[in-house]
Amino acid sequence: MNITSFIEGWITAGNQYDTEQYLGYYLPDAILDDPSVGRKFTKHKGIKDYFESYFIGYQTQTEIAHITIHDSTHAHLEVVFTGEFPEGKIRGTFDFTFRENKIAFVKANLLHD
Repeated sequence: MNITSFIEGWITAGNQYDTEQYLGYYLPDAILDDPSVGRKFTKHKGIKDYFESYFIGYQTQTEIAHITIHDSTHAHLEVVFTGEFPEGKIRGTFDFTFRENKIAFVKANLLHD
């Protein structure tokens, strides 16, 4: 799996608000942990709720700032979010664990300057 291409496709699906394509990047039992909102979102149902609430709901667009690939199953992504939320623009990170060429676990976080 080319992790950079995978992440670029995941970002594109998110920026197009394509829920089904976005969920296709995750294993069915994946976990998305976002301490910024104080919750873990489990399986496709939970991740769909997260995506619809925080990405579609706020018209969030995500721009890749930097990707660090640690090994074949782990990567760190730095991004810039823009959208209809109070800050208007904020930085964030995602720490991925991949399994079977999909996201098994991802920790998302907002960065406050």
